Amino acid sequence: MIDAAGVRKGLTLDYEGRLVKVIEFAHNKQGRGSAQVRLTLRDLRTGSITQHSVQAGARFTPARLERQHVQYMYSEGGFHHFMDMDTFDQFVLDDNAMGDAGKFVKENELVDLLTYEGEPIDLELPTSVELEVTMTDPGLKGDTASGGTKPATMETGLVVNVPLFINIGDRLRVDTRSGDYIERA
Repeated sequence: MIDAAGVRKGLTLDYEGRLVKVIEFAHNKQGRGSAQVRLTLRDLRTGSITQHSVQAGARFTPARLERQHVQYMYSEGGFHHFMDMDTFDQFVLDDNAMGDAGKFVKENELVDLLTYEGEPIDLELPTSVELEVTMTDPGLKGDTASGGTKPATMETGLVVNVPLFINIGDRLRVDTRSGDYIERA
């Protein structure tokens, strides 16, 4: 059991009989009375997002997840197929379970698949990934020092705001937590 002070973004909990992932949390203390913790939770089975407020002393049961190193194979009709590289077992995640992770994962890339009692639940991504720019406005000479940005579409379909000097074909490092440009790779 963990208390409300131990809750953090990305933690998976068994909350009210549902398997949920913490998307956001905030501690609120207003005047008199006890502090409140506001949680934004995503149900890992249905994909629905809900908000809950609990007392600061509330306790939660963390879900015991198993991690498997798998290779992303392909997407087809809203389902994403993965293969365990050791046992060659195949797993399928739907769009709800995949969430925003689909924007950062390329075919044949290795990722960690989280399972709960043998059921594939979620993906755990590295903090940054390297993606290639497939579409953006051309850069202009002399734009390297200005602070402007422009949208760039990456090879996975993710749209990222990048500096003006980035061109088609450049490989960029992108933060998977926020979807922001970090640097050229």
